[in-house]
Amino acid sequence: MNVLLIYCHPRTDSFCAALREAAIRTLESRGHVVEVRDLYAEGFEPALSEEERGRYYEEGADRAALASHIAALRRAEALVLVYPTWWFGLPAMLKGWIDRVWLPGVAFHLAGPGDLQPRLTGIRRIAVVTTYGSPRWLLWLIGWPDWRVFRHGIRPLCAPGCRLDWIALTGMDSCSPERRRRFLATVSARLSRL
Repeated sequence: MNVLLIYCHPRTDSFCAALREAAIRTLESRGHVVEVRDLYAEGFEPALSEEERGRYYEEGADRAALASHIAALRRAEALVLVYPTWWFGLPAMLKGWIDRVWLPGVAFHLAGPGDLQPRLTGIRRIAVVTTYGSPRWLLWLIGWPDWRVFRHGIRPLCAPGCRLDWIALTGMDSCSPERRRRFLATVSARLSRL
């Protein structure tokens, strides 16, 4: 498959960087074509400008500044996102990528009130690889907010029956090196079945 891997972490020496590398190695070893977009390395601008927001719903609007991201998203048959969960949500850079790239005419079409038509029906699989500083019990208590964004917001814009794989390490703030090593192995094992 053509896999679009979106990576979002500001530090090159982070555990997320090791997760990204494990994901790329695994996916390529299984014969997938992997396109990596490193939002921080690219200097992606996450904020919607006043002009962009004003023409947000104009499907024919000029999107030249985002053309390479839109083309990569349209080519994708699978989407893999590697990021840390901060404050129970997506890093601002990643949230901004969704705000600016998953646009009407790109990710969906609004045919009328309550009629949202998916436009990324080539994406059959989504895998999220993320870390949480919080313990698992707290995430269950508050309802896994970032999972909800992908399950109820992103996945419905993809192919019918698109599968969402959630690969998460909780308690990252007190995680031992051995537990990190095991999680890297888990990421490789889960992505090998993509």
